[in-house]
Amino acid sequence: MLVVIVNVHVVPDGIDAFREATLKNARASLEEPGIARFDLLQHKEDPARFVLIEGYFDASAPAAHKQTAHYLAWRDTVAPLMASPRTSQQYEELAP
Repeated sequence: MLVVIVNVHVVPDGIDAFREATLKNARASLEEPGIARFDLLQHKEDPARFVLIEGYFDASAPAAHKQTAHYLAWRDTVAPLMASPRTSQQYEELAP
């Protein structure tokens, strides 16, 4: 499984809007055949920082995900909420 970790820092007045848009995207993403998991985490001490943990069954699934209507809507909705560009790293799952 391919796991993508996305780090996001949003502007303070965008926290609620980001959380709402991302939860909507996460729910829709879990309906995609290529996605095994889609977690949203919010930092306890700095609520403007979020982590998305996306688990894909194969390497082609992230590209398919980025073509979905729900992803494109999320991308456009959260773009003005970013305090800095989001970053991501890819990992290969070794366990469980």
